[in-house]
Amino acid sequence: MEWRKCYLDVILVPLGFMICMGYHVWLWHKVRTQPLTTIIGTNANGRRLWVSSIMKDNEKKNILAVQTLRNTIMGATLMATTSILLCSGLAAVISSSYSVKKPLDDTIYGAHGEFMVALKYVTLLLIFLFSFLCHTLSIRFINQVNFLINCPQDNLGIVSPQYVSELLEKGFGLNTVGNRLFYVALPLLLWIFGPVLVFLCFVTMVPMFYNLDFVCSQAKGTNKREYPCESGDATSDEFVSV
Repeated sequence: MEWRKCYLDVILVPLGFMICMGYHVWLWHKVRTQPLTTIIGTNANGRRLWVSSIMKDNEKKNILAVQTLRNTIMGATLMATTSILLCSGLAAVISSSYSVKKPLDDTIYGAHGEFMVALKYVTLLLIFLFSFLCHTLSIRFINQVNFLINCPQDNLGIVSPQYVSELLEKGFGLNTVGNRLFYVALPLLLWIFGPVLVFLCFVTMVPMFYNLDFVCSQAKGTNKREYPCESGDATSDEFVSV
């Protein structure tokens, strides 16, 4: 009897989650092997060139560097604040004296037992907590870059453009992971209303992520230039070679 009530939760929610995770594993493989075919790899190369350009002409571009990094830190701070606020709200719901174990509507598909409802809220809480952790670590690395990018390059090569670029890439990488965790938590919010919506939302998000993560591919020509792509990550500019 219990299996009949929760079989949709056991099948659809893990299946949708595995589809999303499988896409991101494939994306990671593409970033490692063919970085210029992805927005993430293209932006990473652009940021390395940007750091090198800033540090070579630091006297004229130091204000530009600080303002650019400040905008990035503000975006990561906003996401971290949103994540921890959602965590606080979920923790308050879980620990409140009001019953959250009753179904919103008897017509909703899926299980409504105490264990399943608790599992939904705890899963959301953990994902938002990990998103908060990634964004706070991203702020830490970008703050370090904010100081080091204006340092004079020494003869020992300790504070070199390569070192600053590595710190910046760690910050942006953690920022991307935090954003993706936040996005994955949004379909799980629909789990409160049943597992069917969760599966449909995950299936819809994968094509959306594909359009955001890969450069616009067109026929190659001899007199083609680089044009900005219509889709890309919100943290940087995207360019595609066509």
